[in-house]
Amino acid sequence: MTDLALLVLRVWLGLVMLAHGIHHARSQEGTAKWFASKGFRHAELNARGSALGELAVGTGLVLGLLTSVAATGLVSTMAVAFWSIHRFAGFFVFKRPDEGWEYVATLSVAATAVAVAGPGRFSLDEALGWADDLDGLTGLTLIGAGLVAAAIQLAIAWREPT
Repeated sequence: MTDLALLVLRVWLGLVMLAHGIHHARSQEGTAKWFASKGFRHAELNARGSALGELAVGTGLVLGLLTSVAATGLVSTMAVAFWSIHRFAGFFVFKRPDEGWEYVATLSVAATAVAVAGPGRFSLDEALGWADDLDGLTGLTLIGAGLVAAAIQLAIAWREPT
């Protein structure tokens, strides 16, 4: 049952990220304008990177391929979203126009659980024999590296809007 639960969780998280990636890919100009309005420099580059990253993360999670890396990508993406947008609006997603941070936190916590627990039996990682190489500490280490990457992206590409 744990493997089934991991499959359900992984696939749902992956579908959420794929939906965001598809939306960002289809509306690059609008996404870039929105990124710029939120304080991101090089907004066009960030919009492309966001779309590609979300598509890669979503695909990895749905398939259970490089699952801990994909989960790390989700946490990293949500860390950037939290810091640049959602932290200003409080906890609840429904309280302010910019949305609170409960949504990004929930996705991050779920992805961290997947990174620590591993992909489960119903995954390409398992079929390829890669799941045995992953353990909770590896997953946590990757999450830590993803948070460092998010901090670097924010330091390079984001300034609080005035």
